[in-house]
Amino acid sequence: MPTRILPAVGDADAVRSLTTLLSQLPDAEPVAPVVDSTQLVDTLARLAAESVDELPEVVVVHERIGPVPALELIREVALRFPAVGVILVTTDASPGLFQAAMDYGARGLVALPLSYEELASRVQAVAQWSVGVRRHLGAGGDVFTGVGGTVVTVSGAKGGVGATLTAIQLALAAQASGRATALVDMDLQTGDVASYLDVQFRRSVVDLAAINDISPRVLADAVFRHDTGVSLLLAPGEGERGEEMTDRAARQIVSALRSRYEVVVVDCGAQLSGAGAAAVEMADLALLVTTPDVVAVRGAKRTVRMWDRLQIRKAEETTVVVNRHARASEIQPPLIQKITGTAVAATVVPANFKELQAAVDAGRIHELDNKGAVKQALWGLAGELGLMRATEGAHRGGGRFRGDRGSVSFRRRRELGP
Repeated sequence: MPTRILPAVGDADAVRSLTTLLSQLPDAEPVAPVVDSTQLVDTLARLAAESVDELPEVVVVHERIGPVPALELIREVALRFPAVGVILVTTDASPGLFQAAMDYGARGLVALPLSYEELASRVQAVAQWSVGVRRHLGAGGDVFTGVGGTVVTVSGAKGGVGATLTAIQLALAAQASGRATALVDMDLQTGDVASYLDVQFRRSVVDLAAINDISPRVLADAVFRHDTGVSLLLAPGEGERGEEMTDRAARQIVSALRSRYEVVVVDCGAQLSGAGAAAVEMADLALLVTTPDVVAVRGAKRTVRMWDRLQIRKAEETTVVVNRHARASEIQPPLIQKITGTAVAATVVPANFKELQAAVDAGRIHELDNKGAVKQALWGLAGELGLMRATEGAHRGGGRFRGDRGSVSFRRRRELGP
């Protein structure tokens, strides 16, 4: 059986030299190379969704891959796709880097300039390891899905558009439908998830920032279990501590949560930090909440363009959610879609602050009236995004979900970007 090898190389010259050598290896089947970290993870996720057997046995990561650093990328691939063997190609073959690469999950290291013999030896060894892992997993039944939990980020086009409310209700909807859900407040300086849910807490997300290996026990110590069942990882009470959170730490935290929960909702707020940018880049679904007014829509357009310039997220991979929608608004969702160049969720959230005011003031946003238009819309949005698991007896026009007595509109999931 040929060994499928996926090169991840951003440099054009390096791509040519690497693919030429790979094509000469015995029983090797190089596949089309990917040029950045986002494309690599997306490609592996798409293949894993079909079957573990569709994944390449070997991924070769060049040291100059971007925008995610090579070692961080290796860690994410090792966590999300443990049946794939990763080889790092680098000019630095020192024992220190070798040890670091192994710690991050690589199965081998090849020095530049490339040597046919060394590359062939490493690829063969890693491919044998990968085949052995898959044989072991296959014998144990359906124990590995490859993709892990679904990560959804919720960002605001500007402050006050309802990003936190949206994030909380999406998490509540997913949990109520029977999916293990975590809600992370990555708005590190001004996060309000704890206030909305009237939570007193000791630990916060920044307590995990300095930990190199987040074990399930360490994660459990930092998470607050809410009465609704949602696991909360909250922003620090002292906003200045947000500076302790690096993009590297954010990637590690999100990866750890993805491996433990079916749904991970991350409230990124309206200000872009390194940690928030890392979360948006890693997300399966990136939502951008706006209101139908000129200032907010301009903010949404500005955010989408910034994400694209910084290679965080492409416009077509972002979904805008329209909050406080009214039929009389001059700015309607089709115009927002045209202005931002993004997808726009079919579900719009109506303007009805009167429904929210008492729950917001009491810090009991999880106790919104099940029959309220805002809650119905936000839970309908969760259904549209595929975050809810329908219980038995759900029907096409609507359904009931465990933990909620109200009837919630359930829309078919739309394809959101490639």
